[in-house]
Amino acid sequence: MFVNSNGYNLGVREDEIVVNDVGLPPWAKKPEDFVRINRMALESEFVSCQLHQWIDLIFGYKQRGPEAVRALNVFHYLTYEGSVNLDSITDPVLREIPEAYFIRDPHTFLLTKDFIKAMEAQIQNFGQTPSQLLIEPHPPRSSAMHLCFLPQSPLMFKDQMQQDVIMVLKFPSNSPVTHVAANTLPHLTIPAVVTVTCSRLFAVNRWHNTVGLRGAPGYSLDQAHHLPIEMDPLIANNSGVNKRQITDLVDQSIQINAHCFVVTADNRYILICGFWDKSFRVYSTETGKLTQIVFGHWDVVTCLARSESYIGGDCYIVSGSRDATLLLWYWSGRHHIIGDNPNSSDYPAPRAVLTGHDHEVVCVSVCAELGLVISGAKEGPCLVHTITGDLLRALEGPENCLFPRLISVSSEGHCIIYYERGRFSNFSINGKLLAQMEINDSTRAILLSSDGQNLVTGGDNGVVEVWQACDFKQLYIYPGCDAGIRAMDLSHDQRTLITGMASGSIVAFNIDFNRWHYEHQNRY
Repeated sequence: MFVNSNGYNLGVREDEIVVNDVGLPPWAKKPEDFVRINRMALESEFVSCQLHQWIDLIFGYKQRGPEAVRALNVFHYLTYEGSVNLDSITDPVLREIPEAYFIRDPHTFLLTKDFIKAMEAQIQNFGQTPSQLLIEPHPPRSSAMHLCFLPQSPLMFKDQMQQDVIMVLKFPSNSPVTHVAANTLPHLTIPAVVTVTCSRLFAVNRWHNTVGLRGAPGYSLDQAHHLPIEMDPLIANNSGVNKRQITDLVDQSIQINAHCFVVTADNRYILICGFWDKSFRVYSTETGKLTQIVFGHWDVVTCLARSESYIGGDCYIVSGSRDATLLLWYWSGRHHIIGDNPNSSDYPAPRAVLTGHDHEVVCVSVCAELGLVISGAKEGPCLVHTITGDLLRALEGPENCLFPRLISVSSEGHCIIYYERGRFSNFSINGKLLAQMEINDSTRAILLSSDGQNLVTGGDNGVVEVWQACDFKQLYIYPGCDAGIRAMDLSHDQRTLITGMASGSIVAFNIDFNRWHYEHQNRY
């Protein structure tokens, strides 16, 4: 809205300057900065603490009467609800009554035609005051600025009290942990961190919600001595490995990585691709048994992705293939199958076919909220499709950014793409390149915080780094691990980061995105 991207002729000002893009204040280098910084201000704790006062003025007890006078909140009397009878103003018969027929005396006041026109002009030009909804003060919203005075509040940003590393969990197998899915919501039957190794041995590691400080939601004193992640007993005791090992043969040319797996939001099923028969398959995490085989591609399926889940566990699944296409599928949380109809689960039909790539698809991300799929092939630009299958645009990377390998998209519409040789780009959903950087690590895993403000990366160097997503400003470097990072995910409360390591371990890190928030930096 601030950019004349179509080059319309908008005229010339009196000082002979051509009207083009909207002029921005000095603190905003580009329109995206202007929107982002305004939004940061409006969503800040300072504004949150004042929000109830604004409600009092606009909809509440300070809108009328003595409180409005004290608050200097009095407007023209015609703007208030009930002051104007709109029916009488809009009545065409009333408009046609000649001036002589209006009765006026010292004790009677009726509308004249001129007065009606004046009222219409008043309403058209100045609007009307909203309805008064409240006659008592609105309570203030809870916020970090209020809570920070409570002892041991979870929002006090007490980073000095917490160690960076919470725990390291070493699995008996030395196979690299190539996929991590932290579905840790308390309402789940089994809140867990599901891990899958390169040898396709998976583990359902139970999650204990103990990492919050005292007073945080879900904190329990009787759990305080527990670590947050408990190793899957079938793996720890080596007693039920047959229930955890996927033995079906994958295509020998497939490189097993994080893109080969998807775990459903309830932790009950794993979807795996890479099979020689050009299918991807659904397995039960409880029994390890195959529950569905899904065909649709003309070549080996190389990557999978899952959207955020709807109520009931429904979500979109996207599969990418060597045939250079992607298929969009619907996962039914009720029936636990791909497709809507359990009677036709043997031959489910994709919701959409996404085309446009010239090479094998290697990475994909899907966002149900935006209705978009962003995908990358072995070579060439990333493509943005709608979930109905329409190709919207290509995301042309800067020079030397030709081989996309990882994609993460936020619900705010920012797309982070990692290319080979340590190159990152941040695109807006409209295809504008917002930022780029190059690092000295072969990155294997990236993820965005839930608000899209922070980017977390990890790779062969074994170092987790946190970046500001909008401009790739480095915020934090965690202590290096003794093995490379292959996968990562965040707990539901965004306070624990779990990484899968090349050594066959998982490492849980304390993470608090609040401490890198601009308000914490400047205020606390």
